Amino acid sequence: METSSDRSGGARRAWWARLAVGLTVIVVSFVLLARFDLVPGFGSLFGEETRDRSGPALLKSIQDMDRYEAAVGNFQVVVDLEKDAALLPDAIRGTRTLYVGAGSVSGYVDFGGLREGNVTVNEDRTQASVRLPHAVLGTAALDPERTYAVSKQRGLLDRIGDLFSDNPAGEQAVQKLAAQHINEAARDSGLAERAESNTRSMLEGLLRSLGFREVTVTYG
Repeated sequence: METSSDRSGGARRAWWARLAVGLTVIVVSFVLLARFDLVPGFGSLFGEETRDRSGPALLKSIQDMDRYEAAVGNFQVVVDLEKDAALLPDAIRGTRTLYVGAGSVSGYVDFGGLREGNVTVNEDRTQASVRLPHAVLGTAALDPERTYAVSKQRGLLDRIGDLFSDNPAGEQAVQKLAAQHINEAARDSGLAERAESNTRSMLEGLLRSLGFREVTVTYG
């Protein structure tokens, strides 16, 4: 036999069920209206707005340059970085990032250490000899316009950890690795030799324009 308490309990459960269904219908309706713009102007109520609250850029220092930038190499590398846990499957713990790094490396000759003995001129100022240090390479500078992550795969524990991290899914590791590969490629590309050749051509043209007929540029 059904008692009054059973009827009241069933009524309360039915009331909560109707409320849950009603809230679900309302939420779904709002999502559909905003997603597909079924009502003109409705989607803008939930639109995303971006505000730049950055402070002004502050000048920290100015450094005089005593070097001649003679060549620049542009490089691109695809970094595939994977980190695995020893005893856990990748679905639980592990990350894999596919990253395209694009950047440039400059080759330059440092004029800052030149002394009077590095430049010799004959008496009638028709011959000049210049001795320079070997060209060196700068460090890779990644271009944010051409550098991006293609895909990121993370295990369950890594995703949970991102929820409590100040820098979730940070890309510092792949950026550092991309710069390292670009620096290595620059060393093997002949960029330093190209910088020396361009510097020699520049100095020869400059000194000949000043009246020197024979110009010798050496490195050491």
